[in-house]
Amino acid sequence: MSATNSNTNSLILLGARVLLAAMFLLAGFPKLIDPSGTSGMIAGAGLPAATALAYIAGIFEVVSGLAILLGFQTKIAAFALALFCLFTAFVFHNGPIVVPDFPEGANNLLTMFNGLIFWKNIAVAGGFLGLAAAGAGAYSIDGRRG
Repeated sequence: MSATNSNTNSLILLGARVLLAAMFLLAGFPKLIDPSGTSGMIAGAGLPAATALAYIAGIFEVVSGLAILLGFQTKIAAFALALFCLFTAFVFHNGPIVVPDFPEGANNLLTMFNGLIFWKNIAVAGGFLGLAAAGAGAYSIDGRRG
């Protein structure tokens, strides 16, 4: 591979890391500030210790998001985030949404949005698997460390 292709690939991987990390940094920090919404979803899914799990999810999203952004232990972080995306897709975004006393049309719209989030998580998991296979590229801590 030529140096130009290698530089281009590293720039593309940097862009992928920035875009993928942004979602998790922007989702993780609010969980640490106010975990109530996330803990409600966790409790609604029947999982125990909902508030603790919300904080753990927030910490995981921030730490792994920073690892992806900086390109540190990228393959490990990307694989862990792929698993996280798959878990959240199947546990929290799989199936109908029924809010009591909401009109049927509103519940149908919420169910449609939930289905979109399900497939977004599946697609993002695929992006992270690609990053896990390719690595962070030259413009990263991993790239500098060899």
